[in-house]
Amino acid sequence: MKFPPLRVIAELLKPITWFPPMWAYACGVVSTGVSIEDNITRTLGGIILAGPMVCACSQACNDWFDRHVDAINEPNRPIPSGRMPGHWGLILAIVWTLLSLVWAWGLGPWAFKAAALGLLLAWAYSAPPLRFKENGWIGNAACALSYEGLAWLTGAAVMLGNQLPSHTTIVFALLYSLGAHGIMTLNDFKAIEGDRQMGVRSLPVLMGERAAAWMANLIMTLAQWSVALLLFNAGMHKSALAVALLSLCQWPLMIKFIIDPVGKALWVSAFGVPLYVSGMMVSAFAVRSMP
Repeated sequence: MKFPPLRVIAELLKPITWFPPMWAYACGVVSTGVSIEDNITRTLGGIILAGPMVCACSQACNDWFDRHVDAINEPNRPIPSGRMPGHWGLILAIVWTLLSLVWAWGLGPWAFKAAALGLLLAWAYSAPPLRFKENGWIGNAACALSYEGLAWLTGAAVMLGNQLPSHTTIVFALLYSLGAHGIMTLNDFKAIEGDRQMGVRSLPVLMGERAAAWMANLIMTLAQWSVALLLFNAGMHKSALAVALLSLCQWPLMIKFIIDPVGKALWVSAFGVPLYVSGMMVSAFAVRSMP
């Protein structure tokens, strides 16, 4: 069985998807207030773990178990197009899982346990018999928790010497995970036809396109305004205002998304999500001064 070209392997691992967990890990690092310069290995090692390792593994796993759906939605993807022959997609998913665990082991017990949980969620999301992806509520929650909350908490715990982060950090990480559920729903709009044919009950399939767009917007907004309220109550007024304003800037995009859900879903991802994750970093800096 011929080894696939490196460019095809890179396409399978989808580097563009690595940014959210890498950013969330960086938010966790920043939230501790611990010197990055004095802990550069923990910082860079964890960012690599979150993106090129665990997230890349989840993409390979998803592409393999979604190859029949992708044959309808995205026939040019490496596996349905035949550019990734035989069982190489599955082999790479397994190899990347093992490599991720080895890498995480070098960062300490918290990183290893978090990576194991993230990888477990990745396989449970895509692979039978669990295949969380077949239910939009459960599948998107698993992805959001892994990509945002778990990555954030791992970054904080590793920087703190493998200690549990503060309750404040945990709350903020979970709130941004909640909002990320809406972000994950944005990705479902490009696959509606294949999901419907293959029995994948994404939110656009379950609720209809416009109702799912409303729900995604509501979840993202609720999470950000909850964060802003917590910051305001803690006396972090400037940070609260910044998060609220970043959320407000997303509303014009969200309105257009509701009017044309399928046509504007990727547009909101490209221009709205950067505003959302900017609020994450604002919050991370604020958490440093909170109990």
